[in-house]
Amino acid sequence: MDVVLPQGVRVRVCARCSGLNTPSFGRRIGVVNILSLANLTTSKRDPFQAQRIRRFSWPVQKVLIRFVPPSASYLCVVNGLLSAYYYRLCKLWSAPLDSVIKFFVTSTFLRVCVNNNGQCVEALLTTGQYQSNNAMGSAVWQHRDRLPSVAIPYGDASLWSVLKQVIGKELSKITMPIQFNEPLSFLQRLTECMEYSYLLHKASEATDPVERMQYVASFAVSGLASNWLRLGKPFNPLLGETYQEERQDFRIICEQVSHHPPVSAFHADSPAFRFYGAIDPKIKFWGKSVEIQPKGVFTIELPKWNETYTWSNVSCYVHNIIVGKLWMEQYGTMEIVNHANGYRCELNFKPAGWYCKDLHRVEGFVLDSSKARKSFMYGKWTDNMKTTDVKSYDEYSTSTSNRAISRRESAKESVTHTPRKMLAKLNSLTIGSFKHSTDEANGSDEGHCPLEPPDGEIPKSSSTISLEIPNSTTLWEADPRPPYSSEYYHFTLFAMALNELPPPETGIKICPTDSRFRPDIRLMEEGQIERAAQEKTRLEEKQRESRKARRSRKEKEEKARWFKLGVHPLTKQESWFYCGGFWETKEYQALNIF
Repeated sequence: MDVVLPQGVRVRVCARCSGLNTPSFGRRIGVVNILSLANLTTSKRDPFQAQRIRRFSWPVQKVLIRFVPPSASYLCVVNGLLSAYYYRLCKLWSAPLDSVIKFFVTSTFLRVCVNNNGQCVEALLTTGQYQSNNAMGSAVWQHRDRLPSVAIPYGDASLWSVLKQVIGKELSKITMPIQFNEPLSFLQRLTECMEYSYLLHKASEATDPVERMQYVASFAVSGLASNWLRLGKPFNPLLGETYQEERQDFRIICEQVSHHPPVSAFHADSPAFRFYGAIDPKIKFWGKSVEIQPKGVFTIELPKWNETYTWSNVSCYVHNIIVGKLWMEQYGTMEIVNHANGYRCELNFKPAGWYCKDLHRVEGFVLDSSKARKSFMYGKWTDNMKTTDVKSYDEYSTSTSNRAISRRESAKESVTHTPRKMLAKLNSLTIGSFKHSTDEANGSDEGHCPLEPPDGEIPKSSSTISLEIPNSTTLWEADPRPPYSSEYYHFTLFAMALNELPPPETGIKICPTDSRFRPDIRLMEEGQIERAAQEKTRLEEKQRESRKARRSRKEKEEKARWFKLGVHPLTKQESWFYCGGFWETKEYQALNIF
């Protein structure tokens, strides 16, 4: 397409990045000028891009160029793709584009300079790699959007043959065939909870304590979104293994601090927040399903408000282990507590049932210190979280309940119980016949759901029931996965880049114990499954031999380097806390764990 700049200057701009400038976006970043575009179309071969444009309702007939003083310059990516994540960073974090655009490293930029009257004095294309330091002080680059090789099929591997002897037992110590893994360490999987870190920046900027709680609670839910469809098991981290990641708005360090029990600790920070915790995952097999309990406490600190929030994650269940198509759900109660003012958010992750509308649903209230309801939050942990005021929720709940009662009474009046009709009714009963409404509290007239669907089946879900309450505001939406995600273990774009090594020219130093250097994970993502299995076995045996050698010498287990065990001052639970010093270290001590 062509962008017409002031004074008739014309440059070619890639249509793929046209969505990075929108009216609402422009209002956020400052003074803008709406310019005309010609022939803006979305390629039919790029359904992911088309989906993103529809999803965010980007106006495809306009483009915005921000004017800046002649002493400065404005960089606009011409050849590149602005992900929905960074679009939201600008829009929701109210960040200027030029502080976010540095995420990209492309070969072409549009440089626009104007005078104080808003007249264009320069508009030209520049080439060459653009690099800069991000907010956390590290170079950034354009991350990959897919793995080197597609996912490895299961083949003849039988999960049942592995699990049938350990029913009711804890599985975190069980060695699994590599076919059931995904090419990420659990430390990297843990890092995925930071994908929507912009929510914490929004929480830090909010002046209303209810709004801060809403964003923190949405962040807690958003960390589960990447689990959907991800049925591969991450690799168990080795004792002393680390993982580090730096992005535009945060940095995080993770370490495997204990082997028995397996405990992974993490600490993420930015100028706006600190987020830390430790997870001791408990995995049990119950015959038809696997239960994953992420034991541990998560903590968020907002220094601007001197507030600390804590919560524990809900359990995850994977169904149809023996027969049928695997599917997962999260259910339980998540309570997020603000220890500074006594506010709390109680979210109920609803279990699924056959023909039930509750699959993936989350809902609950924000309560003040006196337990008065301040707002209602609802959504799906796979998709979004919304909020509305309590009055709107009560009116909606009452109206939907009344409609359900009216429908049932109307149905009862139309039934004539003649013997012949009753006999015909009994003869035609199937499992789908038992769908009479008993879910009045939730306003559903779709019927009571058994606790478990029939073996091998997947419960159905509705995308609309109780998810469109009047006067609602969307707090968070999950970014759409690329259309080829299923070919790469159902990874999100964020997950695709986690095992990527930074280019040498960035100067980023990675600790030698980082998960990126694990040969088994590297080989698996490259599609070399047999060599990956050999390396996985070698690393596991090496770790066992090292542990035996320490025991023979009567030595204690290797101490964690970057975390220490302590008691949480607010929850009084034992946890692991960051000691500091990782990011300041110039030369890392190389441990021989790989």
